[in-house]
Amino acid sequence: PSLCASVWRLARSALSSLRRSPPCRRYSTPEHTTRKSVPYETTLKQEGGSSSPTKALPKTADVVVIGGGSLGCQTLYHLAKMGMTNVVLLERDRLTAGTTWHTAGLLWQLRPSDVEVELLAHTRQVVSADLEQETGLHTGWIQNGGLFIASNKQRLDEYKRLMSLGKVYGIESYVLSPAETKDLYPLMNVDDLYGTLYVPKDGTMDPAGTCTTLARASTARGVIENCPVTGIQVRTDDMSIKRVKAVETPYGTIETPCVVNCTGVWAEKLGQMAGVNVPLVAMHHAYVVTERIEGIQNMPNVRDHDASVYLRLQGDALSVGGYEPNPIFWDEVSDKFAFSLFDLDWDVFMQHIEGAVNRVPALERTGIKSTVCGPESFTADHKPLMGEAPEVRGFFLGCGFNSAGMMLGGGCGKELAHWVIHGRPEKDMYGYDIRRFHRSLTSNNRWIRERSHESYAKNYSLVFPFDEPLASRNMRKDPLHKVLQDQGCVFQERHGWERPGWFSRDGSAPVLDYDYYGAYGISKNHNYKYSNLLSKEYTFDFPLHHDVIKDECLTCRNAVAVFNMSYFGKFYLTGPDARKAADWLFSADVNKPVGSTVYTCMLNKRGGTESDLTVSCIKPGSVHSSLAPAFEGDGYYLAIGGAVAQHNWSHIQTVLQDSGFRCTLLDCSEDMGMISIQGPKSRALLQEVLDTDLSNEAFPFSTHKVVQAAGHQVRAMRLSFVGEMGWELHVPRDSCVPVYQAVVAAGAKHGVCNAGYRAIDSLSIEKGYRHWHADLRPDDTPLEAGLAFTCKMKSSIPFLGREALQAQRAQGLRRRLVCFTIDEKVPMFGLEAIFRNGQPVGHLRRAEYGFAINKTIGYGYIRSPDGGVVSPEFIKTGKFTLERMGMTYKAKAHLKSPFDPENKRVKGIY
Repeated sequence: PSLCASVWRLARSALSSLRRSPPCRRYSTPEHTTRKSVPYETTLKQEGGSSSPTKALPKTADVVVIGGGSLGCQTLYHLAKMGMTNVVLLERDRLTAGTTWHTAGLLWQLRPSDVEVELLAHTRQVVSADLEQETGLHTGWIQNGGLFIASNKQRLDEYKRLMSLGKVYGIESYVLSPAETKDLYPLMNVDDLYGTLYVPKDGTMDPAGTCTTLARASTARGVIENCPVTGIQVRTDDMSIKRVKAVETPYGTIETPCVVNCTGVWAEKLGQMAGVNVPLVAMHHAYVVTERIEGIQNMPNVRDHDASVYLRLQGDALSVGGYEPNPIFWDEVSDKFAFSLFDLDWDVFMQHIEGAVNRVPALERTGIKSTVCGPESFTADHKPLMGEAPEVRGFFLGCGFNSAGMMLGGGCGKELAHWVIHGRPEKDMYGYDIRRFHRSLTSNNRWIRERSHESYAKNYSLVFPFDEPLASRNMRKDPLHKVLQDQGCVFQERHGWERPGWFSRDGSAPVLDYDYYGAYGISKNHNYKYSNLLSKEYTFDFPLHHDVIKDECLTCRNAVAVFNMSYFGKFYLTGPDARKAADWLFSADVNKPVGSTVYTCMLNKRGGTESDLTVSCIKPGSVHSSLAPAFEGDGYYLAIGGAVAQHNWSHIQTVLQDSGFRCTLLDCSEDMGMISIQGPKSRALLQEVLDTDLSNEAFPFSTHKVVQAAGHQVRAMRLSFVGEMGWELHVPRDSCVPVYQAVVAAGAKHGVCNAGYRAIDSLSIEKGYRHWHADLRPDDTPLEAGLAFTCKMKSSIPFLGREALQAQRAQGLRRRLVCFTIDEKVPMFGLEAIFRNGQPVGHLRRAEYGFAINKTIGYGYIRSPDGGVVSPEFIKTGKFTLERMGMTYKAKAHLKSPFDPENKRVKGIY
């Protein structure tokens, strides 16, 4: 029996009293609303079937995939496609039994990320075409289109950004007026619409059909159902490295060097068996299924982000769900939960009903057939957890998909398979890589819970360029945090660190404890100055504090600025094989005299850039200290962007282990601060603070010395991240505040100012310096990125990635990073489409406003439409335009940085 239409009206009338009531109050619904069932004709649940394994267990396997949901099946399928045959998938119950069986199965092609657009495109290809061709079976794919609802200009601007990016990938989409939307979807209320984005080739997937077809298509050893995993054996090898040894089940043990954890909400428990942290939480996630709605057939799926609700076509009915600010955590995850659902908590779900009825008024006269409330796993940044765990070699993650496991499954299954076989994915998967999180955070329950809640609650919020989380802040603070906070520093969060973003003129704006946005009866932070400052930055126009950033940048260009870069990763590489390791790890020749500092990349086997960093040749200290450790032989000091420190640490350790180098990697990131003084007057300022000659002859660019600064020992390096003459001071933790105070005092007469990372972003792009994971990623080579000078190609010294670079150089570059400027005063943020002679050739990876040249600057990789070589001539002879939110702007392409192309300023030539 269905829930009569009065419940929709009752739900709406109950909303006002519900919002005044305590968060845990139960709202009793009529008896006949308790029917729980998914809206699919077929599930893989078997009543009264055998509980023994469906196949005999092999003694050994090259790979054991654990978990038979979307990700497990897609990973098995792609491992087999890539030629692996000795692979097995273990499922404790039946395929899809955990969370996949009840998923809504929506697929949207457009996302604010080029990598995600490519991942989704592969899923769509597999589900809509490949599987059917390979097996003759229909997966249940339905191409009914997708419709994004915008109730205001900012939301439509966000959709227009997606539309521009989609043009680069050939994804058909259209911005529709309210009237055009009504023509497409006659049952929709369009009175409050600003516009919509229609994507005709979006669609809907069927979990049972997809997973059974994947299993059928796989030519690997195959699927073993009814086989729970009870343990993971881990061995320690001769170099004290932990590695996967075997998988234990009640029915026997499988020897294997590789496990892939695709167990969804149960992934944390499986990780514990191997001593691996899996930072996710389980939450209730729900939708309701309506009775038949006349006229709804063949309508597109709808996402109304501003109402935080989606409407999925279900034959002649709708599934209605969304993301609420007060989701229910599932703290006691049960191993017995298979093909199971929770009772729907109407107190929590009620908030979606008002938005759904407003958008499709026919719902008010429609009954509800059933409720679907099941568990889903959610992560700190609403992105999946993938890749090899840093704790145990051979233990891979493919979990934490934030209810998007069907949608991302094909693309991520392919990348995960490539990762297992080749040691790295094909695409830039850093945004999903478990190594994006610092190891101090992945076991911190407060961080996991708070950040996962905020990411869930904000899932349908606008994605603005300068967004910052409010949850789990102040996890890692450097010694200058309090001093800078008192001076109005507005902090950003990166890798758990609080780093300076910019400096407000309105005094201190501390970050407060997380208030869960007032959910769960927690008092909301009122008059929250930091949050209010952030909200004023949330725009696709120039932000409110644009002029503040401008002042910081121009003070650096014309006088001197102080940057606190203490969150940087600071590692020492020492040991008997340190020189061999440095030769192999670093693309540049770092074996220079002690006192030299070299900017270099670290590459992967395909020549892609895993990191850019500075490496300094050091001599050992007489007494071990964070500034100069004691060691024998060669030693190197590595300074690495703090937001990617864990990725770098793991990459270096993996290379050292795979090569058998006898080295020690020491992490002193927490033990030292880093203060950078940059600008034409930096030498005059620092000459009063440091006890050494700072002339070009005595202290040239790319060198370093251990010196005294206001009575404290520091390592001074003449380097720049902003394109000016300047020095970095690497300072022991306890000396940071007095050294900073001495610098500021000496700089007063020179007009010194504090500056943050928003200024660094602008200054660095103006000078043409790369930012790793923006315009430099693991799928970009140094040759493509204009960093050939960082590669010791003229020497005979082998290094990781060298062969790939030699082959690429011989064949010619098929893509190249290009700088673009536009004359119109409009902001760009990345993802804008690049056109050459009217044809799409790429998109901007990164864009900022350059205040010294007074122009918007963007960097993006371009290809030739015919797939040929992209030569300097190809760039010089093209007429380029950039598309921003559907608007086209003439652009000038530059082969050299438009600011200081002769590189004089860093050398002190003004």
